[in-house]
Amino acid sequence: MGNLIQSIIENAKVNKQRIVMPEGTEERTLKAADKLVADEVANIILLGNRIKIMQLAYEYNLKNIERTTIIDPQDNEKKQAYADLLFQLRQAKGMTPEKAAVLVEDPLYLACLMIKANDADGEIAGALNSTGNVLRPALQIIKTVSGISCVSGAFLMFTSNEAFGEKGLLVFADCATLPNPTASELAQIAVSTAQTTRALVGTEPRVAMLSFSTKGSASHESVDKVTEATRIAKEMAPGLLIDGELQADAALVPTVAAQKAPGSNVAGRANTLIFPNLDAGNIGYKLVQRLAGAEAIGPILQGMAAPVNDLSRGCSIDDIYKIAAITCNQAIGLKNNKKQQA
Repeated sequence: MGNLIQSIIENAKVNKQRIVMPEGTEERTLKAADKLVADEVANIILLGNRIKIMQLAYEYNLKNIERTTIIDPQDNEKKQAYADLLFQLRQAKGMTPEKAAVLVEDPLYLACLMIKANDADGEIAGALNSTGNVLRPALQIIKTVSGISCVSGAFLMFTSNEAFGEKGLLVFADCATLPNPTASELAQIAVSTAQTTRALVGTEPRVAMLSFSTKGSASHESVDKVTEATRIAKEMAPGLLIDGELQADAALVPTVAAQKAPGSNVAGRANTLIFPNLDAGNIGYKLVQRLAGAEAIGPILQGMAAPVNDLSRGCSIDDIYKIAAITCNQAIGLKNNKKQQA
């Protein structure tokens, strides 16, 4: 795990992104921001009252907070411009200038408006706020990337068995967001997760669409959903290495793949596993984490037009630091995708 996380950090340093942290007076956030700036991983934007933030930095003996950009949601020179932008984006949904003027003082809304206005590249929040509160403004303002209508959550799973995935590393999704995705949504999750694998693992994704059936070995409507999702995903991303439906052993074990899915370009060597629903994904990652002693990093939110990552309220300083580096890599990956499509 150490080598990959370090490479993610080093890649962020090479192409520094602007990461906004709305919870600018939260202790762990401040301490992570201080370390991120000291290590030159990202350009950090803290939202909050400048005097309070600097008082806390002094109290915690943080020497680098003065090198961050501090923006006060209550009082900043672009406040009216951001309020106007929010009104323009949401007026069809009942937004009024008066409501926009109030919401723009909410750090979670301001962070998303900064990203929309190209004043920031990604956001990290959730040390103080619920997932719903973090995602609501993100979905309203930043929205999803073109061709994707749903947000999903991936985990980097670091196992001790180097025979699987990329020397023991696999990407699991969706383990956090959609309880029962449709075939179309499952296809979108596959394409989004493939992008996550490229951006974070730095390798070509080999995507297995998981089921309790392999290549027609069982008949059920849930199997039909996975096969249809596989077909849609191939249409969405023609160059993607993807196959399904595959049982987990057929996806991971070459000898099983040779028997159950001969000729597959993914079976037996998948590094990206797409679960058919949230039950399977959430249970699957926790079983691997607890029984196999795997290190699980996530959820990494994917599908957004710009990266927004939701922290656990029990997160550590190190968690925030790592997620910041991951958010930088997601932003870099999305920008590279846009360049390739232009």
